[in-house]
Amino acid sequence: MSKVVTSSFRTHIRLGAMMMLTSLNVRRTLVAVAALAASACGTAQFELPEPRRLVILSGERLAPTKERMEEVDTWLREQVDSIELDPSFMIYTNGQEGPVYPWERLEVNEQGDTANVSAQAIPGISWPYTIYAHLHLMAAQNRLDRWLPEAVGASDFDLERAILARVSDSWLYQRSIFDAPPYGILDELMYSNENGYLEAFILTARPDAFVEARRDWLAADPGAQDAYVAWFRRAFERDPPGARGATGTR
Repeated sequence: MSKVVTSSFRTHIRLGAMMMLTSLNVRRTLVAVAALAASACGTAQFELPEPRRLVILSGERLAPTKERMEEVDTWLREQVDSIELDPSFMIYTNGQEGPVYPWERLEVNEQGDTANVSAQAIPGISWPYTIYAHLHLMAAQNRLDRWLPEAVGASDFDLERAILARVSDSWLYQRSIFDAPPYGILDELMYSNENGYLEAFILTARPDAFVEARRDWLAADPGAQDAYVAWFRRAFERDPPGARGATGTR
């Protein structure tokens, strides 16, 4: 049986662990329990609660619709089930002390059946990182047709953009449905995606990884990066990843 292992605690993560974040209030915890029970028993379809609106300190807001979160719920549950039950691969989610973007500590072995990914050792944030690792494993195994059919045969950049869009959606789901607390690294990704800046987010944070895509992006719109940086500064009151001095990361 495949499983996800968080090495900092050496515990197996199940779907219930994703749903029952330590910060959940009582009502939403009961909602999660009911959803899982209904799913396990094959009973009536569970109805998600209304998504809550999200706001960060700058006042930037997101208002996901229930219909959209129901779509995310459908594919996310199926994907988590596969991560837990598919014996053809293993994902290790390793806790670390400081923040890290999903791509910074991802390793997929040569056989394409094992991935290691790191996330800061904070309760409730590891599943978007696991989703990121899983989709890269599926790409390595030529199995994206099930999970991300629009990215089959895509360029490296288009694949990464499609994967990070899914990661962003999974975090939006956790934040709006299950009251996951704010987390800067994932909030940056989520707000960038929701405001149409995912391409800019990736190509600014990782210019050396997607040189050709970045060149084409800037050629098509020479002011694109300045517009993105200005928006990011308004939203987060700091420079975006890739524009933060010598490190270019955080």
